[in-house]
Amino acid sequence: MIVWLNGPFGGGKTQTAYALHRRLPGSAVCDPEHVGFGLHRMLPPALRGDFQDFPAWRRGVFEVLDLAGREHPGVVIVPMTVTDTGYFAETVGRLRERGHDVRHFALLAERGTVLRRLRERGWGRGLRRESFAVARLDGCLEALEAPEFAEHVRTDRIPVAGVAERVAARSGLELTADTDSALRAWARRALVGVRHVRLD
Repeated sequence: MIVWLNGPFGGGKTQTAYALHRRLPGSAVCDPEHVGFGLHRMLPPALRGDFQDFPAWRRGVFEVLDLAGREHPGVVIVPMTVTDTGYFAETVGRLRERGHDVRHFALLAERGTVLRRLRERGWGRGLRRESFAVARLDGCLEALEAPEFAEHVRTDRIPVAGVAERVAARSGLELTADTDSALRAWARRALVGVRHVRLD
């Protein structure tokens, strides 16, 4: 099974992915952003745009996830925002056509909730560091409400562990018990956030 977590930037995809990974023995997180970052690093900064616009990104994501889905014995978890229906068809759609059991979830929240999360992960620089995410927020939220991007999971008033549990339940997956204290859960989220800070 491939569990694809879609949603706006700052919507909780990565945190939920790692919460699932921790409680799904044998699972793996495969992050398509790494393909995009590699493409960006090959280009002079002035030529870098949205890496999803590169056909090489869409082909690469499909090929890597096709391999992981065929050869990895556990659940493959994919945290990635995709709002263009054509790009969605070239990634999620192609994987399904290839025979993969792809469970897709759009993690949605109110605009204010997402802005607060982006501000919190700005590491003291507020929303300036997240200007890319803020500029695309409204269009992203609107696009993901469309039925093509179901299932929808509202995350405004649910902790990360609860979102992971909801996704797992809808996917027919059984999670191990969540034994984290509130402090340990906060520390885990902080560590995931630090590990996913982009420096370029």
